[in-house]
Amino acid sequence: MPGKPEEIKMVSNAMANAPRRKMMSLLADGDRTVGEIGEAVGKSMLDYHLKILEQAGLVEIKDGKVRLSEFGKNFMEGKSEKGPVKAVDLSQAKPVEIAEVRQLIPCIADSTRFRIIANMAPPLAGALKHLEPLFPRGRYSEKIDALIIQRGDVLITIYGTGNVTMTMIKDEAEAMSALEGLRSTINEAIAKGVAPAPREKVRVEPMEIRKYLPQTDCGECGEQSCYSFAIRLMGGEVSLDLCSPIKDEKYRQNLEHLRVLAEYI
Repeated sequence: MPGKPEEIKMVSNAMANAPRRKMMSLLADGDRTVGEIGEAVGKSMLDYHLKILEQAGLVEIKDGKVRLSEFGKNFMEGKSEKGPVKAVDLSQAKPVEIAEVRQLIPCIADSTRFRIIANMAPPLAGALKHLEPLFPRGRYSEKIDALIIQRGDVLITIYGTGNVTMTMIKDEAEAMSALEGLRSTINEAIAKGVAPAPREKVRVEPMEIRKYLPQTDCGECGEQSCYSFAIRLMGGEVSLDLCSPIKDEKYRQNLEHLRVLAEYI
């Protein structure tokens, strides 16, 4: 049973990935063949994910069949003791309106796109973190008290203070359409009085991560290419801090996107 710091880290890394968590949940119901796991979870990087789970001591693989190890069984039993997560009561929250669009300025990463600063009133404050499940690519940050939503290249941040920022917007018309969509989605949940229960994080592929890396293949991170770095980042084996070029001001918005994607790995 893992007990050393490096072994505990391997288990933590193994379970920090959505596809591997799905594999473990599937195996908790009984042994499966590699093919059955691929059909249920997806075949993308299947061998890689199974190898990570095996190295962490969570599963055993033999003759094309996969089962939980004794440690894996104990680990999953501990997880199953948690009760179901209930929807959050929003009955006290008030409907919001877009009060104003204060700024429309060129983006740093692409001068043909714009950065929008708007205001949503009244501020959602304590209710904001419970709205995360409303958005497929949304996450709440306790550190900055903000709900961050990714929609393609567009990054939307709703702050507890009521401020709203959007990057990589084509024009003011697109900004107003996006803001109206946010208002409608949030007010619909408030009208129902509940926010949906937290959902499984959206799966992220290595090519999506690579898209926002500098793509210089400089090797400063210790990897041969940005793609190989993306694979290891997705596996929880390296930190985004190892990429020195991404800290350059010209990649600031790329870094914002990568930090959002990192929450879904």
